[in-house]
Amino acid sequence: MPQTDRSTQFPSRLVGQYALVTGAPQGIGRAVAIRLAQEGATVAINYIGPPEKAEETLALARTASSDRGHGRLDHFIIHADIGDEKDIAAMFETILARWKRLDCLVNNAGFQQESPSEALDIEAYRRIIDVNLNGAVLCAQKALAHFVARGGGGCIINCSSVHQIIPKPGYLAYSISKGGMANLTRTLALEFAGRGIRVNAVGPGAIDTPINAAWTGDAEKRGAVVSHIPLGRVGTPEEMAAVFAFLASDDASYITGQTIYACGGLTLFPEFRDNWSS
Repeated sequence: MPQTDRSTQFPSRLVGQYALVTGAPQGIGRAVAIRLAQEGATVAINYIGPPEKAEETLALARTASSDRGHGRLDHFIIHADIGDEKDIAAMFETILARWKRLDCLVNNAGFQQESPSEALDIEAYRRIIDVNLNGAVLCAQKALAHFVARGGGGCIINCSSVHQIIPKPGYLAYSISKGGMANLTRTLALEFAGRGIRVNAVGPGAIDTPINAAWTGDAEKRGAVVSHIPLGRVGTPEEMAAVFAFLASDDASYITGQTIYACGGLTLFPEFRDNWSS
């Protein structure tokens, strides 16, 4: 079912805010960076590897800001390996030297790699955990130190997955990283709630992004995926971005420690749509 273009209806809830989105050259990260810019935030677009896709995201964010009447905000791209502690430290140093403040961290960087668990490559396992989970921890630590030092609160939004609660056989490292994201979110939310800092997560389901390229472009495989989704279709990065923007805004001012599953119903145990067990 095609989605209605709601771009002209976007509110401007994030004017004056400064946000960092990790892993933002494509997919959900790109959509989040653009949506935050549309709503008035100034965005730092983190990437690794060649800069071309990050520069595309930057151009789209600039257009989104200007088209919505926010002017030419100081969006920029910043290279950092989210699996590397020194890179993360340097990234935050650069951002805070340039902007002097940060209001929102979006921990989006992550990847997956299929492998039978009995033959798991331990180095690949460590790399996935370092990027998906440890990198989020380190970025959160830097953001929290800044929020506490300047006062006035702040927000962290973690990009988790339905696999935070749904096992994913053959993707052990990815499943562990997203399971850890659940308690990262809840623990930090509880620890820092008294200082006006909110920590939440978004749990995407089957989304049409490069991380899912193994099935998004194959009609048969895509159909098999869709057959498991109660809403009957794959989600879009823009739909995920809308949830992130909500959580970053004051519309979510009384929400912390939560994971919002934007998954078309995948977390509803869809195999029980028919009462085969009764």
